[in-house]
Amino acid sequence: MASLLEGAARTFERRNPVTGNVATTTTASTVADVDAACEAAAAAFPAWSALGPNARRAILNKAAEALEARKDQFIAAMVDEIGATPPWAGFNLMLAAGIVREAAAMTTQIGGEVIPSDKPGCIAMALREPVGVMVGIAPWNAPIILGVRAIAMPLACGNTVILKASEACPKTHALIVEAFQEALPEGTVNLISNAPEDAGEIVGALIDNRHVRRINFTGSTHVGRIIAKRAAEHLKPVLLELGGKAPFIVLDDADLDEAIKAAAFGAFMNSGQICMSTERIIVVDSVADAFAEKFAAKAKTLAVGNPAEGKTQLGAVVDQKTVDCVGGLIEDALAKGAERIAGGESNGVLMPATVIDKVTTDMRIFRDESFGPVVGIIRARDEAHAIELANDTEYGLSAAVFTKDTARGLRVAKQIKSGICHVNGPTVHDEAQMPFGGTKASGYGRFGGKAGIDAFTELRWVTIETLPGHYPI
Repeated sequence: MASLLEGAARTFERRNPVTGNVATTTTASTVADVDAACEAAAAAFPAWSALGPNARRAILNKAAEALEARKDQFIAAMVDEIGATPPWAGFNLMLAAGIVREAAAMTTQIGGEVIPSDKPGCIAMALREPVGVMVGIAPWNAPIILGVRAIAMPLACGNTVILKASEACPKTHALIVEAFQEALPEGTVNLISNAPEDAGEIVGALIDNRHVRRINFTGSTHVGRIIAKRAAEHLKPVLLELGGKAPFIVLDDADLDEAIKAAAFGAFMNSGQICMSTERIIVVDSVADAFAEKFAAKAKTLAVGNPAEGKTQLGAVVDQKTVDCVGGLIEDALAKGAERIAGGESNGVLMPATVIDKVTTDMRIFRDESFGPVVGIIRARDEAHAIELANDTEYGLSAAVFTKDTARGLRVAKQIKSGICHVNGPTVHDEAQMPFGGTKASGYGRFGGKAGIDAFTELRWVTIETLPGHYPI
């Protein structure tokens, strides 16, 4: 909530990962700021939750327009703060506006049901009602999409919200809140931005605050576990969308040209910094050599460069830590017998599209999330072995399988343990109305469409007695 934070004494800087120049200087919120934002959200809740569904719909549609009106600011902020390419930033805004409009359309779909009762004269109903103040914690990698997703459906369901901005893109997330505040009543949407060193204290204060009823978090599995444990102390539900190690299965009858296009998109879009990114390409032996040769050739066509110039498919990764992490995974794989068939040395945070062939299960790149522009090719003996390899991970967010036999593809998809699976499509695929989320260490709960209604409302049982009562005492 900008007005509450203007008097804060401390600020912090976010630097452009390519140039090192200051991209943003913004407020370093304190616990007092957290408390003030929670009080504001709680004060706004009665009026917002009492609005009729069509009133909320109209207001949310205005918020979507306010987001789109800031297109140039959003693109500039994403390029400057996280090294994103302008097309990725533009796609973020397009999908985010769609998420808001989908949430707006859901306001009249928050229904209930009448349940037959064994008690004569009793009308029993199941009703969905707003919960109260909700906290959304969003990451930097798809900042507009995920920042908007953290607050749009909660608002549609009649809740008030606090967005905890990522330290890596505070301006981008502030623009989201600015757009919503332009359209919504005061206090309905609030912003907290913190210095990196204060993250634990600020997030803890948000979770602990007596007004906060639920939390949604998108980010790493490590941090998700911390948040879930903290919230559990207060018995507060959490929706978690966490890490991934998406498998991309190529069966012996796959259309290799289509598989290569989809795998390249899934592995290298946004330099592999997407929770759904293709991280393991599992190819049946009989077509593995042909696939690897063609896929390496495709990867070599993907240029990397300064995103501010807008001339290349790949921009920067978010920081040097990512470069070091990916480099370590590559070195470990090569030392254990894998082969690099595309890619080379990084130029600072400008990393080329890299393909590592002949990856085996004892290599770190098979298990550890890279979150960068590198993908491993793993050889499978047959379909059953491919499924076994796909499931040999702690994660379970997205997956894909390529085959010309769609019935076979569906059969394989049903055996993959993931929240999302695409037959003959890339692992990277998101739509506002779809139930989005994972299993295992990729989290629990679902964003999107009617699944989001379940996550952001309370289900209540209410009865009306229409006949005189008869009781045993």
